[in-house]
Amino acid sequence: MSDISFVRTEMLPEKEPPASTVGFIGWAKANLFSSILNSVLTILSIVLVLFVLSGVLPWAFQSVWNASSLTECREILKATYGEHHEGACWAVINDRWVQLVFGFYPPYPVDPTMYLGNPPEGAWPAYFRPIFTFVLILAAVAPVLFDKLPRKMLIITAVFPFAMPWLMWGGTVWFPVAAALGFAIGYFAFKYLADIVGELAGLIIAVVLPVIWWLFLMGPFADLMQSIIALDIPVVESRKFGGFTVSIFIGVVAIVGSLPIGIVLALGRQSDLLIVKALCVGFIEFIRGVPLITLLFVASTLLNIFLPPGTEFDIILRVLIMVTLFASAYMAEVIRGGLAALPRGQYEGADSLGLNYWQAQRLIIMPQALKISIPGIVSNFIGIFKDTTLVSIIAILDPLGLTNGIRADAAWNGIYWELFAFIAIVFFVFCFSMSRYSMYLERKLKTSH
Repeated sequence: MSDISFVRTEMLPEKEPPASTVGFIGWAKANLFSSILNSVLTILSIVLVLFVLSGVLPWAFQSVWNASSLTECREILKATYGEHHEGACWAVINDRWVQLVFGFYPPYPVDPTMYLGNPPEGAWPAYFRPIFTFVLILAAVAPVLFDKLPRKMLIITAVFPFAMPWLMWGGTVWFPVAAALGFAIGYFAFKYLADIVGELAGLIIAVVLPVIWWLFLMGPFADLMQSIIALDIPVVESRKFGGFTVSIFIGVVAIVGSLPIGIVLALGRQSDLLIVKALCVGFIEFIRGVPLITLLFVASTLLNIFLPPGTEFDIILRVLIMVTLFASAYMAEVIRGGLAALPRGQYEGADSLGLNYWQAQRLIIMPQALKISIPGIVSNFIGIFKDTTLVSIIAILDPLGLTNGIRADAAWNGIYWELFAFIAIVFFVFCFSMSRYSMYLERKLKTSH
């Protein structure tokens, strides 16, 4: 019996994969209909979604956008869609969107009741200030979020923390300038004294000197400069802040402030210095053990008791401090988790390169820890932004607080779902954007390949 062997000399062309394994059909088969139970659950879910949409879509789109009251809305719906149709009255958003966005922020740089009739020409709308502040927020965070943008844009990022309160509250420009000088004093103090008195003593001096400046010297300096060169804009009282303006304002300040403070607290909690570690642990555990609403009540009612008589401490500034400290405690634990997840070899590698503590943290340890902590950090950011609605409890009129006033108006008494749906959509847009960016950042920094 002969042994006949055959070796093919040409390649066969590739065949198309089975239609049931690729495209939408393949995805659906693998994810929605992979078993009998999954198929039944998928069908029931589709039926439930269609049932909900059959009620929501006609309500949302067969609606009224132009009316002066809820009664007029219902009359238009009745005349247009029939006796028993229940559509949305989006006219309340059309009528009150300015209030929902800006609260009671004045529409002109001075009180419009001072004028008889229309304000004079040349009076800029004060809405220019919150709108420009929002644009400035986008310009300030853009170079931080996207590294392909020009690095010179970081100048806007550095100026933003001082320009934002001046634009929103008004007053003399010399107060934010004096506040910025405090940071400059601390930087130069550490730079020139660290080599003379040591890093620890230099750091302590660099912290103490700005505090002394801010507490005792900043005010006289600003008054002196204002008397020499008067640069100011009309003042807007905090009680006129409201709507999404105050939510974005508090959220941005808390997010921007909580990350660096959280990093310092996380490093302090892992410090070998007993006093530093005890202070950081005590602060974190105390803040995490107290509800935010309690801290807001303390900021609203009790904080002035501990201040010197006659001290005026703005209510929104108090809320900003409390929300930022609250977020910082949670941020510290998120970052500590990233530090704990880092292999010990990274610390040993930094030591082998001869890097000191701060160089190792800045160049090797902290970048990797922050990358690991991205999901937790962004989740914390989203939680902070949503928690800004709690300020309505202490009489700051955020969007939820304004809904009570709008519904108390006789024209809109009885309106409900439309206001909360609009607020929910706006919050969803902001929070979903933060979530998408975190996923983009995780993919960009992924090093497993």
